[in-house]
Amino acid sequence: MRPTLDEFAAEAQAFLDANAERAVRDEFTWGIGSDEITVYAEKSPAVEEAAVRDAQQWRAKMWEAGLGWITGPHEYGGRGLDPAYERVYLDLEAGYRVPSQTMFGSSLGVVAPTILAHGTDWLKEQYLARLHRGEILACQLLSEPGAGSDLASLSTRATADGSEWVINGQKVWSSRAHFSDIGLLLARTDLDAPKHHGITAFIYPMNTPGTDVRPLRQMTGGAEFNEVFFDDARIDDRYRVGDVNTGWSVFRTSLQSERASIGSRGAGYGGSGLVGLAAPEKVVQLAQHFGLADDPVVRQDLARLYTGYRLVEWNANRQPPLAPAATKYAAARHMNWASSMIARLLGPRICADTGEWGTYAWKQLLLGACAIRIGGGTDEVMKNGVGEGVLGLPREPR
Repeated sequence: MRPTLDEFAAEAQAFLDANAERAVRDEFTWGIGSDEITVYAEKSPAVEEAAVRDAQQWRAKMWEAGLGWITGPHEYGGRGLDPAYERVYLDLEAGYRVPSQTMFGSSLGVVAPTILAHGTDWLKEQYLARLHRGEILACQLLSEPGAGSDLASLSTRATADGSEWVINGQKVWSSRAHFSDIGLLLARTDLDAPKHHGITAFIYPMNTPGTDVRPLRQMTGGAEFNEVFFDDARIDDRYRVGDVNTGWSVFRTSLQSERASIGSRGAGYGGSGLVGLAAPEKVVQLAQHFGLADDPVVRQDLARLYTGYRLVEWNANRQPPLAPAATKYAAARHMNWASSMIARLLGPRICADTGEWGTYAWKQLLLGACAIRIGGGTDEVMKNGVGEGVLGLPREPR
């Protein structure tokens, strides 16, 4: 029997009270506590493994309580409830100290929705519950050195050999591939077909012989991204997602899911998302500390910062939702504008670690925010998506 929203809220509240500590949201005060700003952090393997383990244990508890896949269909372990129920849970969870769930971004925001929409019954039974339970993690094996925004130019090959496919090629910028169990792979299966029509999608087991995952060191110091090489790697045809040469339509499903995920993750719930790193109250205190808060230009910038921050939150949580491209673009644009404003306020202080509180720490935001404008599609691609897909404007000449 479907619970009411109030009944569900009481159920979720009881689960959280029994399994997590309430978060005390301290008001931000300049000069007190840590000034660490983390977008793409550098973590040791031990710290990273511990974070993954804690997150998986938390998702297992959620699953056992019937909260691991609130909107999912019953036949695959979901509750079959409306998105409104999930929003109720996330709003409540924001008030508790729970392990970070960022490592499930691709698993639950991209790969699981793609399997649900296009996968065979075997793929759904094999992976959907395990992904939502946190038992396994997934990554995306899409971009290549010569195929980023123009992903249809990809050159990784999948050659049929009986009931198997032989994979050869390279992928790049694969987030968290180094601890993923499976990946959503796009490969070219027909060299003679137009580029959008010769691609096939697969769920790729990352322990397949012939797979080499190598970390990419970022300018922030972290290494969350990887390049992945395939050398005569063989997978069974049962891992194929959709029909042969229809991978582009599968990809469009995954892309819409990713953009929606980035947009909502950027806003977060309870101000805990990426845009919360540059929350207005933090930047106001920064301006006050350096005696800039009364400058009319700075005050204008602060007003714009506050307006943008609230709009991103509203867009991410509104119903019906905005087009994923619009949500993602809004979050990325705000993050970059905020980082530029903070850099202007700090001047040279953001470039040198002098030990002064609340200065050099902001470099992480400045260096990391630009990646939000690229991952999941550049700003220009997002604007084209809104113009053509939402406003119905004619496609630009190709």
